[in-house]
Amino acid sequence: MSQWLRRRLLLGGTLSLAGCSVLPSLPYLEKRDWPLVVRRATALPPRAGRPVLLVRTVRAAPELEVCGLQWLLRDGSVHVDYYEEWAVQPAAAVDDDLRQWLAASGLYSAVLAPGSRLNADLILEGELTALIADPPAGVARVALALVLLDQRPTSAKVRLQQTMRAETKLAGTTVADMVEALRAGLATVLEQTETALAGV
Repeated sequence: MSQWLRRRLLLGGTLSLAGCSVLPSLPYLEKRDWPLVVRRATALPPRAGRPVLLVRTVRAAPELEVCGLQWLLRDGSVHVDYYEEWAVQPAAAVDDDLRQWLAASGLYSAVLAPGSRLNADLILEGELTALIADPPAGVARVALALVLLDQRPTSAKVRLQQTMRAETKLAGTTVADMVEALRAGLATVLEQTETALAGV
């Protein structure tokens, strides 16, 4: 067999393999990022003479360290989606939402973030313990565990230790429905937090 013929046969085989793929054709799944942003409907100005509050970084419970949206399946297992994700890690989003909400509440003369050089009278610590949709039950659940510490010399050290919980109805079973319900649940949790802190 001549070298020219051998090359022709090899080239033909390569082209035939390229045209006959054994891999199945899979649909392209586009990754979507959902912002977990919740703000108070009205912003009140800071009140002079009120305490200064430091909001420490909100921690994430072990199952909430990932960005993927989570929902329960009918068998009780948790589905974590890696194509439908929160834009930032959920606890980081809740951290910003909580600080912004309390700054707009008018309860304090200032609301600080970690690293501030100002001295705080009160310190709020939090842990996000639930942020999950439950389509079989038709609800979304949010929970935030809080501890309020008083640093003033004449006050009690622990002023509040409570878990704020919300259960919001799902309008449907789509991802958008779950995101909307989780945002609404977080807003309820932040309202509960403001009410509890106002009573301290």
